[in-house]
Amino acid sequence: MNMQEQLPTEAHGAEDELRQDIVTVLRTIYDPEIHVNILDLGLIYVLDIDPQGNVEIEMTLTAPACPVAGTFPSVVEARVAEVPGVQSVHVELVWEPPWSIDSMSEETRLELGLL
Repeated sequence: MNMQEQLPTEAHGAEDELRQDIVTVLRTIYDPEIHVNILDLGLIYVLDIDPQGNVEIEMTLTAPACPVAGTFPSVVEARVAEVPGVQSVHVELVWEPPWSIDSMSEETRLELGLL
């Protein structure tokens, strides 16, 4: 299941509103090489938020040799930390499962001519 399938369609409480606010921010962070936001690109594997506003994100990159591998997770961490209600953020870079074109949202694949 990709991240897009896990997203709530509407907010029902404080935690859901915080999730939506974080999702909105993630959609403003773009992969520097493909120029698609990291959520629709399928780079976010896990977004967990506890009731206190502590956020855990597991993300990947399009390739292990990506030139931003050393810095991009901290960029994501800093941007999510700016969301009101977020108390702390931890971003873990993971390589399993490996990213593939199938990780992208269908809309993104269509926009990029991959469908």
